Amino acid sequence: MTSDDLKKIFLSPTLFRLDAILSPRLVPVLYATGLAALLLWAVTHLFATFGRNFGDGLWGLLEIVVFGLLGLLLLRAVCEVLLVYFKVNETAARTVSLSRISTSLLEEVKDAINDIAEDDYVASATGQPRSTGPSTAVDVVPQMPPSRPAARRTAKRTPPSKP
Repeated sequence: MTSDDLKKIFLSPTLFRLDAILSPRLVPVLYATGLAALLLWAVTHLFATFGRNFGDGLWGLLEIVVFGLLGLLLLRAVCEVLLVYFKVNETAARTVSLSRISTSLLEEVKDAINDIAEDDYVASATGQPRSTGPSTAVDVVPQMPPSRPAARRTAKRTPPSKP
């Protein structure tokens, strides 16, 4: 991560917008900060243990090697888990956005009402009861409408007129 990236993060509106995920860009900063903290701990621990006596200093070197490597592995694993988590989140968000149908709920309701109205019109025109299952080409045979058109139902749920 360069200084231009840091300037872009902290000086642009990216920091205040919640539609873009900022954390994957900050994982390298977290890793560099963790490495610096491990190095600082190692140096202070080395001087502190050798400051007591030579035997503690040698024991401190062993502690630095063992705990430093464990800390380095733990830091690396945490950063990789964070990166994988954000990558999975990004992939899932992309999949959800691609699978969404562009129609709204109102358009779906409108289409459903039109389908029901067409079924009622065909059933009243042919004199057959309205089918409850999916219709096939065999179920609905187009016929000539009766001489008097059937009354259409309105949203007020008026009963169908008697012929």
